[in-house]
Amino acid sequence: MYIIVEGKNDRSRLRRLLKEDIKIECTFGTLNALKLEKLRKQIGHDEVYLFMDNDPAGKKIRGVLRDTFPDAVHMYTRRGYAGVEGTPDEYLVAQLEKAGLEEYIIYPILY
Repeated sequence: MYIIVEGKNDRSRLRRLLKEDIKIECTFGTLNALKLEKLRKQIGHDEVYLFMDNDPAGKKIRGVLRDTFPDAVHMYTRRGYAGVEGTPDEYLVAQLEKAGLEEYIIYPILY
């Protein structure tokens, strides 16, 4: 099972909330044919989730990945948050739950 995000800060933000069973891969902001092929081979037929920023760059990357992984589950940040890395834990957890990933979530202690 994989979640694809844009950058390493997005990955580290989600890593704190997810068990190691979930692999988190980064596009590092750009996608070319070589990167796409590498991702496609690495992921194979595993389940894929796309969690991109809600900005023009994130939407563009999501569009490319949608073509490569047509069965992927899409998760979204709220407009106004500074991308996945700037999204509050409560909202990230809600999106992970909405995607059906409850059993993999490491719930943060909220004060």
